[in-house]
Amino acid sequence: MTGDRQRRDLKRASRTVHAGERPEPRDFIPVTTPIYPTSSFVYRDLDRMDEALGGGDGVYAYTRYGNPTLEAMEIAIASMEEQEAALGFGSGMAAVNAAILTNVQAGDKILASRDIYGATTTLLGNVFMTLGVPTTFVDILDLDTVAEKMETLKPRIVLCETISNPLLRVTPVDELRDLCKAHGAILIVDNTFATPLLFPTGLHGVDIAVHSSTKYLGGHGDVTAGVAACSFERRQEMNEINKATGSLLGPFEAWLVLRGMKTLSLRVERQCKNAAILADWLQHHPKLQWVYYPGLANHESHETAKRLLPDGQFGAMVSFEIKNGTREQAFEFMRSLEMIVPATTLGDVHSLVLYPPMSSHRALTPEQRAEVGITDGLIRLSVGIEDPSDIIADLERALDRV
Repeated sequence: MTGDRQRRDLKRASRTVHAGERPEPRDFIPVTTPIYPTSSFVYRDLDRMDEALGGGDGVYAYTRYGNPTLEAMEIAIASMEEQEAALGFGSGMAAVNAAILTNVQAGDKILASRDIYGATTTLLGNVFMTLGVPTTFVDILDLDTVAEKMETLKPRIVLCETISNPLLRVTPVDELRDLCKAHGAILIVDNTFATPLLFPTGLHGVDIAVHSSTKYLGGHGDVTAGVAACSFERRQEMNEINKATGSLLGPFEAWLVLRGMKTLSLRVERQCKNAAILADWLQHHPKLQWVYYPGLANHESHETAKRLLPDGQFGAMVSFEIKNGTREQAFEFMRSLEMIVPATTLGDVHSLVLYPPMSSHRALTPEQRAEVGITDGLIRLSVGIEDPSDIIADLERALDRV
């Protein structure tokens, strides 16, 4: 510590506050991005501070406007998504909200996939509807109907998921992109389930990709975060919304996502392999009525998945339906698991199960769930990196008790 930073000129009470702080820049470069847990940044040159407060590129004034740790995470995700830029948020839903809010005004219309994530359905119905932005829900795989709705509604935004939650229907994004271009609509895709490894949205002309970074990008169940990847211009527009609404991501959380991404390719490769093994085993189980996995030939999106996703990598999610299953049977199955964790999340290193009517699609009425094919016997499995034989043994043990 230098003499200047010890601040011997100050009384001891003042030194406890200031000693050691605000060091001069060093000539080294840390191997790993540091965490900058500061709420604000100062400059000796007040003109430079003025530039920072005005949103200058690469300068920081207040963490609600931007932070170096957060920027490092955003650069990494934009690179993986093959997009120009990215913006971090406090959650995936905050990212979805900002992506929509930035691009609509009262009177605009949204066309959305009918089987989109339950909380997104709630956001569209309970928030944007009251703001004068109605949503029409459609089977996003039925491109003829989508084209017809786009012709009549003239939507400002088309919203879908690369791989849907929880039935794992794969959207023909390339064809949907062409429809959006023809009708002047903005295409927003939730790419959480596919991850940028399986589907880099920038290479497919997606305008805005959103993620719950809580899931695969973070990957370890220890962070809540979201991100939107897009053009530089759209990122700047969203950041103005972000600054006004305060839906920022903190530097500690950004660092956890950035750390998690270091192993993303290894984790997803292992999880995809495990999921393929499990789906094949599950489809032969006598107590199951149906198995949903895009890698299976009988899945409605199998051909689309083969065309859009890397060879042999169909994601790490598998859903299955207990024959004539009830809520009580689903609960008994989850209670009987010994290794797999029943939790309302996905994409972690450990395998997880979720009961959609209780969690991801809880806000939907029974009629709405039935319309999109979510039955009382449906279970969603997020496949982890464990040995697949241990996952199978745990599933078999639990299914035997149903």
